[in-house]
Amino acid sequence: MARYWFRQKQFGYGATPNTWQGWLCTFGGVLAIVAVAFGAHFLRDHAERLALIAVGIPLVMIPFALIIHAKTEGGWHWRWGRKS
Repeated sequence: MARYWFRQKQFGYGATPNTWQGWLCTFGGVLAIVAVAFGAHFLRDHAERLALIAVGIPLVMIPFALIIHAKTEGGWHWRWGRKS
């Protein structure tokens, strides 16, 4: 049986970490985005900064979102709370 790292949110769309692996994945994703932004800070040319951010953020976020989607029990869809 597969162990899911994230659980569905009770209200709204998306998921929240449920295990230490989920929290580690979330921390790693945030750290990668901070690294891209911090790396852009050291570029002198504004066009290069913009290019790094425009390419780097999606390169981090797309795999991150795919991992979260794959490791969420029940998938992602809008939720209005618990069914009675």
